[in-house]
Amino acid sequence: MRILLLGCTGFVGKELVPTLLNKNHEIYIVSRKPISKLKLDLDFNKFKFLQIDLSKEKNWNNENLLNILRETDGIINLMGEPIAEKKWTSEQKQKIENSRINTTKFMMKTLKNLKINPKVIINGSAIGYYGTSLSSEFTENSPGGKDFLSNLCKEWEAVAAEKPLFTRLVIFRIGIVLERDGGALGKMLPIFKVGLGGPIGDGKQWMSWIHRTDLCALIIKALVDKKYSGVFNAVAPNPVLMKEFSQTLGKCLNRPNLLPVPGAVLKILLGDGAKVVLEGQKVISSKIKNYNFKYPLLEKAIYAATKN
Repeated sequence: MRILLLGCTGFVGKELVPTLLNKNHEIYIVSRKPISKLKLDLDFNKFKFLQIDLSKEKNWNNENLLNILRETDGIINLMGEPIAEKKWTSEQKQKIENSRINTTKFMMKTLKNLKINPKVIINGSAIGYYGTSLSSEFTENSPGGKDFLSNLCKEWEAVAAEKPLFTRLVIFRIGIVLERDGGALGKMLPIFKVGLGGPIGDGKQWMSWIHRTDLCALIIKALVDKKYSGVFNAVAPNPVLMKEFSQTLGKCLNRPNLLPVPGAVLKILLGDGAKVVLEGQKVISSKIKNYNFKYPLLEKAIYAATKN
């Protein structure tokens, strides 16, 4: 298939792009970053690249982009400013929203105006859709929450639903993605390796996680398997409490699990963004049935990510 990738140039893309190429898909990557800034350890001759900011509507008139859209069989849209890396100022919240909502809205509008019907569009979302809870369990049928992230996900999914009539749409509400070179695990590993690791906050919040290899495999399966249509929770089948995550990480590294990271410190650093790690949610999938997770259990996932 000819696949257009939006926002697949960072932590997830680092594994997704080479995996797609190994499956003999033809790849077009569109990013606002120059090609030299991509976090892809690849021969750049193996894919086609266009640098452009798709959150600006005028850029959807770019002739090179329109030619790519006309040729593409499928689109993977994971575009978005990182959620939990900066303090949630008003300006940062606007960036988080615009990078997702505007890009997706302008894409759907352009496809429909030009009567382009890709076979499939895979659109990102997040388990933040459900809000946070210490006790509730959420599936794809659960209602959305009411906080900033919930409203962001609901709006992102709503604009994605404005897809061309004959295009199959798959939305993945993605959990906490685990691998050593980024995400939550990437931030925690250096601290644990020197023996100073511990749970974040009180350790009682839920972590609904997925190993990056399983996320990439799910995305690629959804490209070709027509049974994938609608919303799916991209999470491993066994969510854990933060204190269990911390204990497992310490065990896999043969390091103590000692010092909790106070919630107050995270709130100073991240503001409202601290909610992402201090207030979790227990999310499972009631719809992913025909996929065998390579890493269904946390210990296996963390061991695989830390063994080298």
